[in-house]
Amino acid sequence: MNAQAPTAYGQGLSSQARNLHWLLTNLVEEVPGIRSVAVVSSDGLLLLSSDPDRSQDEARPGERAGPRGSSADLATIVSGLGSLTNGAAKLMDGGAVKQTMITMDEGSLFVMSISDGSLLGVHATPDCDMNVIAYHMALFVGRAGHVLTPELRSELRKSMENAQ
Repeated sequence: MNAQAPTAYGQGLSSQARNLHWLLTNLVEEVPGIRSVAVVSSDGLLLLSSDPDRSQDEARPGERAGPRGSSADLATIVSGLGSLTNGAAKLMDGGAVKQTMITMDEGSLFVMSISDGSLLGVHATPDCDMNVIAYHMALFVGRAGHVLTPELRSELRKSMENAQ
């Protein structure tokens, strides 16, 4: 997707929203091992996804699909982990949570704070290079964090609702 020429999914969005879509697309396309990506607002709503139009019928073989495919499931998990880790950090007087990483037999999950409680979640393959993924997530956060204003979050939320 090109920020100047959005696809149907990005049709009618502001240049900042198109740029975030472009950054997300580049993250998925350029970093080996990434299965899916979700940007979630502080209230747990999906703002951006690497597979926004994917439905249950389009799930990959062996993959459990949610109401809108893996992006809805990933958003739910990212939001829950964000809440859990923030609660744990408060109980332990640990300060702000910057990143959470879970490694599993069949994949990895990374969650990174963006701004104002928004989170970036990445589901990756079991053989991914965790350092490379964490580095590129930090780049995304650095580029996206300062533009993810309440107005832009509202615009992205509406575009995700319209994509259903």
